[in-house]
Amino acid sequence: MRIVVTGREGQIVRSLIERGPLAGHDVVPLGRPELDLAQEPASIVDVIKAGSPDVIVSSAAYTAVDRAESEPDLAFAINERGAGAVAQAAAELGVPLIHISTDYVFDGNKSAPYLESDAPAPGGVYGASKLAGERAVLAAHEDAAVLRTAWVYSPFGANFARTMLRLGGDRDEIAVVDDQLGNPTSALDIADGILRVAANLHGDPAPSLRGIFHMTASGEATWADFAETIFSASAAAHGPSARVRRISTAEYPTRARRPANSRLDCTRLERAHAVRLPDWRTSAERAVRRLVLETASTKVCQQ
Repeated sequence: MRIVVTGREGQIVRSLIERGPLAGHDVVPLGRPELDLAQEPASIVDVIKAGSPDVIVSSAAYTAVDRAESEPDLAFAINERGAGAVAQAAAELGVPLIHISTDYVFDGNKSAPYLESDAPAPGGVYGASKLAGERAVLAAHEDAAVLRTAWVYSPFGANFARTMLRLGGDRDEIAVVDDQLGNPTSALDIADGILRVAANLHGDPAPSLRGIFHMTASGEATWADFAETIFSASAAAHGPSARVRRISTAEYPTRARRPANSRLDCTRLERAHAVRLPDWRTSAERAVRRLVLETASTKVCQQ
């Protein structure tokens, strides 16, 4: 398949670029300046259509959660209007679309993992803009699967795992929030899941394969649990490590409210698409080892 992906530098895009060819697919990233989701919809549609995709993955988004509180117009322009334009292009081409969304469409007040049937209630601008994007996508194109994910990390770009390793090289102790619960999810695992879903959509018109699905790693953790696993794996690979001091959300204030519960139930995805992502600990340990080794290799090359 020829898979056109919106974005160029994001974690999921870069993971698809790595994983796609291994699965026999041609992955074509489209990002700025050629594709800018803040542009007028007509120009977005033209660029997407010129990519001649078999499947489109709508991955690019405005993801600055705190900054979105002061830039709501830009967040909605990209996450709602831009996403809708990508879906319009898919509809005009008659090809399946996979749209990436987030746990932030929920307020985090539920005590159990969220189901796709639970009513969304975003607690901030970012979540509201992503929810509006989901609705724009599904209104524009019936042949679409929306995949909500959460707590994404990878060997690429800026993310929690890379931040912890950087801080661990400078500090003996790091304070990490321990009262938010979620599913740390590797972007490389997400990419593998997307490729499976893309193949299913491309080969089967069944309505049960379309709609909204949750896609996160198996297992759950707090941010502090995640940090301790990162440092344990790093120490085993002779990388940086630090003690984790567990703190409350109130001790680490942010402009945008974070969901206390980001856990997503992925049963529907497994039943419809036969996709179940690995346990988060296994993938986190693998990603950390890779980051440590790549950092060590870079330092050797620079000497």
